[in-house]
Amino acid sequence: MIKDLKAREILDSRGNPTVEVTLVTEKGSFISSVPSGASTGVNEAKELRDGGERFGGKGVLNVIENIEEKIKPLLEGKEVDNPVELDGIICRADGTEDKSNFGANAILGVSMSLFRAAAVESGKPLFYYLREIFDFSAEMPAPCFNVINGGVHSGGGTSFQEFMIVPQKESYKENLRSGAEYYRKLKEILKEKYGERGINIGDEGGFVPPAKSAKEVLDILSEGGFPVIIDAAATEFFKEGSYFLDKEIKTTQEMISYYKEIVKEYPLLGIEDPLQEDDFSGWSELSKELGESLIVGDDLLVTNIGRIEKAEKEEACNAMILKINQIGSVSEALEAAKKAKEIGFKIIVSHRSGETNDDFISDLAVGIGAEYIKAGAPARGERVAKYNRLLKIESDL
Repeated sequence: MIKDLKAREILDSRGNPTVEVTLVTEKGSFISSVPSGASTGVNEAKELRDGGERFGGKGVLNVIENIEEKIKPLLEGKEVDNPVELDGIICRADGTEDKSNFGANAILGVSMSLFRAAAVESGKPLFYYLREIFDFSAEMPAPCFNVINGGVHSGGGTSFQEFMIVPQKESYKENLRSGAEYYRKLKEILKEKYGERGINIGDEGGFVPPAKSAKEVLDILSEGGFPVIIDAAATEFFKEGSYFLDKEIKTTQEMISYYKEIVKEYPLLGIEDPLQEDDFSGWSELSKELGESLIVGDDLLVTNIGRIEKAEKEEACNAMILKINQIGSVSEALEAAKKAKEIGFKIIVSHRSGETNDDFISDLAVGIGAEYIKAGAPARGERVAKYNRLLKIESDL
């Protein structure tokens, strides 16, 4: 039975406020904290901020008030064994499609704690409990290490936001080892090539070398022997109908030609958000041209079933990013994963650039049988918390 619900303001990995939720039941206290993205799609669920001068307007005292005064009365005294139903009660009380009443950052923190409490109530690990909800197959995901940052995550570097290596070893443990070893080796490579400024660090722990183009970065990474996934985050450099890529102005057709070129030239496993977030026709054309590659929807899909169904109909992509704070509750993220599985999309469970040490997404990735997980570089506490949790899950499995 739910006895109490409390929240407090903490800092995320960028030093911005976020919310930490504590749900209290007869079995104990269940604590969750909410991440925040810098590169956010316009169709994402809405996080609330206080505005004003405090923390530059980014405070979350209003979110804490919503949790303790609006959500808590909905849950007190209820059993915790059906968190999907409790999520539904909260979302219906919010009454908005984008969760702008209570705030997605309020609802999600509570939702994560509800699922943690329900897993303990069931006597099962969180990943196994999540697996059982829709009878997913529990699998270890391949880690995608963001070793070079760009775009809005970096304050410099190339227009593309992430360059991820994807080790393909026989176990997760070996993938983590090889990724961490390469990360250290890459630091020496970048330092030798660019000097000290080549090893500056971005929001997600990757390096931010002063490379002049994405191809310059890919030239370096192609020597590492790993497949690479790029997160272009193209919406971020799409302005007034054109793409401003590494100081070049490109049309949609020129971007498609560019992607065809680099897929031929480099060991690219896939491209995330290659075009702007509402250009379904452009995505469809690109997917036809690059059918062998992973074409990954993030801002295009925002973990939203309606947009996933539209992407399937228009054959816009074949893989999706799953971010729980994009949709705002764990239940809806699980529904999105179920839909993705049904239509054959690959799933990459993802962190956000503004993170905490919460490792919920590690259990989520295993529980839904996601093919991949991305949690940043194999460095920085808020990133390795996720990777280290996966080590424990692998040993349990």
